[in-house]
Formats: sequence, structure tokens, C-alpha cells
Amino acid sequence: MDIKFDRIASVMFLAVGVLFIIGSKQLSSSSYGSVVGPDIFPFILGIILVLLSIRLFYETFISKGEHRAKGKLEYKPFLIIFVATLVYILTLETIGYVITTFVFLFVCFQTMERSKWVSSLIISAAFSGIVYYLFVEVLKGTLPGWPIWF
Repeated sequence: MDIKFDRIASVMFLAVGVLFIIGSKQLSSSSYGSVVGPDIFPFILGIILVLLSIRLFYETFISKGEHRAKGKLEYKPFLIIFVATLVYILTLETIGYVITTFVFLFVCFQTMERSKWVSSLIISAAFSGIVYYLFVEVLKGTLPGWPIWF
């Protein structure tokens, strides 16, 4: 582990987590009086990110003697996932949640481990379908539906 990089990353993640918490409080609460509103999910994510970044920062002080050999930075997988994320953000409303999430997850899984395309296909399809069903049907939330041409 690169101690300096981990310390800088933990501070950056801490800042992002705090911004998530602050930003979630800017969202409006639920209109029908429920305690669970649109602000809960980003708030919980912010708390988790803050806690994990504090743990990472703490671990940089504990493991001073442990150093791993630096591996070569791989820019290609990072760029593929970054571009896939941008495409996901730009097409979510027009194509719909299920299709865009399925394609996004499949591309990311294949970028990380190319040989397991069957499990990537199954996990991507199951995750996008189950999350859509649970959020829209069970929790009565809203997600971008299916495209008109589908």
C-alpha cells in the first residue's frame, strides 16, 4: 500500500462523503409524510463513505512498515469505466433504467474480468431487473421506465 496516496485518497473521500451528507439535506423530504424520502439514500452513502475514509486514514498510521511493490497503473480500464459512466448518465432518462444499468454493469464487469461474460451477463440482468422491481413495484418509487420504442 502506498501510504501517501492512501492518506490523500482518504481525505478526498472524506470530503466527498461530507458533501454527500450536506447535499442530501438540500433535497426535499417526502411529500406524503413518510420518514423515508429521497434524501435518505445519499445521506447513508455519505455516512458510509465518511466512515470508510476515516478507517483508511487510520490504517495508514498503523501499517507504516508494510509496503507492497507498486504495480503498473492501468489507464485503459479506468478510461473505459469512466466513459461508460458518462454514457450511463447521459442515456439514463432516454433509454430507461433497466437497459442502461444492464449495459453499464456488463461493460464494467467485462472491463474488470473479461473471461467471465456469462456470470457478468447474469449478474447485470438480475441486478438491474431486481432493483427496478423492488424500487418501483415494492417501494412505489420512480425510475426512468422503458423507452418508447421498446
